[in-house]
Amino acid sequence: MTIKENIQHIEQTIKSKQPNAKLVAVTKSVGEEEMREVFASGIKVIGENRVPSLLEKQKALADIREEIEWHFIGNLQTRPVKDMINQIDYLHSLDRIKLAKEIQKRAEKQVKCFLQVNVSGEDSKSGFSPDEVIDAVSELAAYDKIKIVGLMTMAPIDATEDELHNYFKLLKETQVSVANKNFSHAPCTELSMGMSQDYEIALEEGATHIRVGTALYE
Repeated sequence: MTIKENIQHIEQTIKSKQPNAKLVAVTKSVGEEEMREVFASGIKVIGENRVPSLLEKQKALADIREEIEWHFIGNLQTRPVKDMINQIDYLHSLDRIKLAKEIQKRAEKQVKCFLQVNVSGEDSKSGFSPDEVIDAVSELAAYDKIKIVGLMTMAPIDATEDELHNYFKLLKETQVSVANKNFSHAPCTELSMGMSQDYEIALEEGATHIRVGTALYE
């Protein structure tokens, strides 16, 4: 199948399960040509997971760069924050207060962020535990350059369907608990969850943003 056909298939799935959800086209494994094909197929939301790749691709796509909504979805160290934080529209991986401090220091405008939540408790994954989320969001009220638009998680690669439903449901419940607090700095209405192998289940559990890479290009 072509990229356009893959996108049409995914968009049909979104329409049937969560019509207002947004497809974030993950482009970490592809180059400029494929990215232009994604763009030509109507997808203007791009997700990158490495700072050098983000900056290189923005340069390569200079003619359409302003038409793209740029999402950074990868683990972010503090050092490169200064190079990229003013080049993106959304950050999906705010996983610690130390990172928030660096964003506060470097951002020229308010950054839309997803708080990363480790719903599975895996040692290999960063992020706040569900029990830590409310306290973390409360603490982030002091950072006026950060707006918590929602929560993000990555499910274990080997999770069963039942486990996936439970993980995504837990993130949804946590998101609702934050939204119900009516924090001015954290409307927390969005859910970034679901990738190529599990986005359909994520949509069923309320995802508003799915981060899909492999399934676009295979």
